[in-house]
Amino acid sequence: MSLDPYQIKKKIETASGPQNFWSLQALQEQGHKIKQLPFSIRILLENALRNYDNFAITKEHIETLLGWKPEASDKDIPYKPARVLMQDFTGVPAVVDIASLRAEAVRKGKDPQKINPLIPVDLVVDHSVQVDYFGTNYSYKRNVDVEYERNGERYEFLKWAQKSFDNFSVVPPGMGICHQVNLEYLAKGVIERDGNVFPDTLVGTDSHTPMVNGIGVVGWGVGGIEAEAAILGQPIYFIMPQVVGLKLTGKLPLGTTATDMVLTITELLRNHGVVGKFVEVFGPGLDTLTVPDRATISNMSPEFGCTVTYFPIDDRTLDYMDQTNRPKDQIKMVKEYAKANMLWRKDEDAITYSSVVELDLGTVEPTVSGPKRPQDKILVRNFKEKFGALLQEVHGREYIAMEDRDKLRWYSEGGGQPLAEPGKMPEDVEIASKTKNGLKTVEVKINNEEFALSDGSIVIAAITSCTNTSNPSVMIGAGLVAQKARERGIDVKPWVKTSLAPGSKVVTDYLESAGLLEDLEALHFHVVGYGCTSCIGNSGPLPRHIAEAVEKNDLVVASVLSGNRNFEARVHPQVKMNYLMSPMLVVAYALAGRVDVDLNNEPLGFDPNLEPVYLKDIWPSNDEIFEVMGRVLSPGDFEKNYGEIFEGNEQWKNLQAPSDRVYQWSDESTYIKEAPFFQGISEEVPEPQDIQNGRVLLKLGDSITTDHISPAGAFAESSPAGQYLVGRGVVRKDFNSYGSRRGNDEVMVRGTFANVRIKNQLTGKEGGYTTHIPSGEEMSVYDASQKYQQDKTPLIVLAGKEYGSGSSRDWAAKGTTLLGIKAVIAESYERIHRSNLVGMGVLPLQYAEGQTSQSLGLDGKESISITGISDGLSPLKRLKVTAIKDQGAEVNFEVICRLDSEVEVAYFKNGGILHYVLRQFLNQD
Repeated sequence: MSLDPYQIKKKIETASGPQNFWSLQALQEQGHKIKQLPFSIRILLENALRNYDNFAITKEHIETLLGWKPEASDKDIPYKPARVLMQDFTGVPAVVDIASLRAEAVRKGKDPQKINPLIPVDLVVDHSVQVDYFGTNYSYKRNVDVEYERNGERYEFLKWAQKSFDNFSVVPPGMGICHQVNLEYLAKGVIERDGNVFPDTLVGTDSHTPMVNGIGVVGWGVGGIEAEAAILGQPIYFIMPQVVGLKLTGKLPLGTTATDMVLTITELLRNHGVVGKFVEVFGPGLDTLTVPDRATISNMSPEFGCTVTYFPIDDRTLDYMDQTNRPKDQIKMVKEYAKANMLWRKDEDAITYSSVVELDLGTVEPTVSGPKRPQDKILVRNFKEKFGALLQEVHGREYIAMEDRDKLRWYSEGGGQPLAEPGKMPEDVEIASKTKNGLKTVEVKINNEEFALSDGSIVIAAITSCTNTSNPSVMIGAGLVAQKARERGIDVKPWVKTSLAPGSKVVTDYLESAGLLEDLEALHFHVVGYGCTSCIGNSGPLPRHIAEAVEKNDLVVASVLSGNRNFEARVHPQVKMNYLMSPMLVVAYALAGRVDVDLNNEPLGFDPNLEPVYLKDIWPSNDEIFEVMGRVLSPGDFEKNYGEIFEGNEQWKNLQAPSDRVYQWSDESTYIKEAPFFQGISEEVPEPQDIQNGRVLLKLGDSITTDHISPAGAFAESSPAGQYLVGRGVVRKDFNSYGSRRGNDEVMVRGTFANVRIKNQLTGKEGGYTTHIPSGEEMSVYDASQKYQQDKTPLIVLAGKEYGSGSSRDWAAKGTTLLGIKAVIAESYERIHRSNLVGMGVLPLQYAEGQTSQSLGLDGKESISITGISDGLSPLKRLKVTAIKDQGAEVNFEVICRLDSEVEVAYFKNGGILHYVLRQFLNQD
């Protein structure tokens, strides 16, 4: 659309000639106080002005943004991103949905080729590689081979989509992590399209999408349904946010890194409270930070709890664009547009923020975070003491720090090379357990080598995650630490599983050019893959002798990783303590082999002459790091690697993907299946009907998260999903995970509400169970839903406060609708899940103020009817509920229909967002 209600459309010269832009400066000259608005709000305002159509985006939306106040408001604002970023776990079901729209279009006699993403979509395959092999020069190749064996069918499907859809590209496996690829290549800063110039904006189907905020691009993570809506041209709606200003002063001291800074900021912003808010960074300290430093901060936005952590465009932004080989004309356009449209970083003092948090960068110290939350900051100088306290407090073990340990044993060098074949157990292994110095200790003997494994031993050391591998200063720093350690003759301890997983191949090139890759490999930090690996839990199995020692003796072992999340059981189920830190410290702690070491005063190990080697002996100076960076960082590396980013390796090239414009679904597939949502859809919008004689499938309490609702992780053979796969001839070892099977609704619906910790008040059993009311029989939620659907009984969920909090998981809503649930009645909703329910045609209803299921005396066994739907819906309309108990007594009350706008009413009437879009297509002339 190109409506211009404020008469602010102007022209700007670009390399391709004069283009339109919507001038915020013109609004300022009309008397609107644009200078006081945070930069991120200005970008949302421009977005609404440019996309104004007086239906999905109204004058009221624009006025709400123009009138932004520090306290924000509870009004919805629209957002139409310029592009969408996906990773493979979340991307596959989205592609299944769009392919399914095409399939239904063919059944209706329409041209399927007209159904395409309306904005560019980039899908990066980065979530599937696992560290099965490590510590050898063949690790990368074998891990990729195993990845293709596990996921070949999914990859063939994505390759089909790449060939069949317009506006859709796939970065194949083994090429990089989506957020680093986005930062280094995909992000434009400013976009020129259809005769218009405007800010680069996006949403991504991964929570760490805000990493790109570091290069001046607004973007954040959403669920699959919201992403699909954006892909098909629909706005995303969200509540007007507060904007917290993060003021940085000073500069980082010598010996500290960007990782130390971001872990400090994580604790600071968590304590301040920024959940659901925007954060915008300003202040003189910003001048000292490179774009990779800034992106390290933005990447951790989900760990702060905020939506974005935005850095305005400035000279540092342009420098980075030049270093990463962006076209000169593009860089010029970014500069000229940002300056012309009040999006260049200046006049920071004129901006009003909701609140301001200040950090003097000079106060930052070497830092780690853990053992189970990113905001649990620990200064390195206090780490040993903190470990002892945690071991006692959390695990009930007395910790006595003894300084007279047998150092020759404790810091033994060499030996115990990683197993060549994961899963094969050497015959010569002896494990003996005893208590030593207040720690539970196990003596392990393997291949005539012996070592002591105990509480606090590090069994995983992973240089992983785009959070840090995108930053050359800490990656080159890690290489220099390895180089100096090698020169001093010390090695990583034999019980540590090491891995190096860069976020792009550019990292490997500059480490190789610097001669540092061979130093990292000498310490067994070989490249294991270009993907998320340990950061998302794809650490792979521990070597069998380590795993057995940990399991049989209940050892509290640790991991150290340069990732962004360390939640319980995320990194590895056998590792109870997980610590985030810089890549440089990952190498240092791998050398020490333990977390309870005072790196400032105790040696990392002993050289062949039994001379102690301390951290200070191998820590590079800033000058050393910058000298190497200046010597090896080249735009040519970015040109070479991103020039072939979409080609993939031989395995990708050899994948036999079909070329049909309409995907040919296979009845034999247990990974990819046509989505059932659109099959047989009518071309006319049906009138919504009242819910008559419904039954409650689940009665739930407060704070039911999308993790409770949505299928995630592994599942048992006895579960409904497991039984489905067994019935299709799939053996247990090939189950994979719910995440990898998101393209099969049969698996996913059976895993909805199947979380082992969910508490359904209709049954005394914890887990995915309910009581089938007519029969009184206890069974799985899935089996009960099937019985109800056979009887054509509509289903309802009763819930408490904050229903659907947590990650924006699309299957939490998709699974809900496939179970036959027509409505949810809750005390309050998390914003995104409520929106997702609407997007899948489920009616979100809210108790009137002060009412709950308890206050109304509902036990979930009632027959429930909801009226007022059939005589016309409108935003926030009140509906009548009649609940009839077994004895015939009635409970009558009203609920608020949480369709919050006319657009949402239209989505619901259609059965969901995608149904709405499909009908628009079917009704085109």
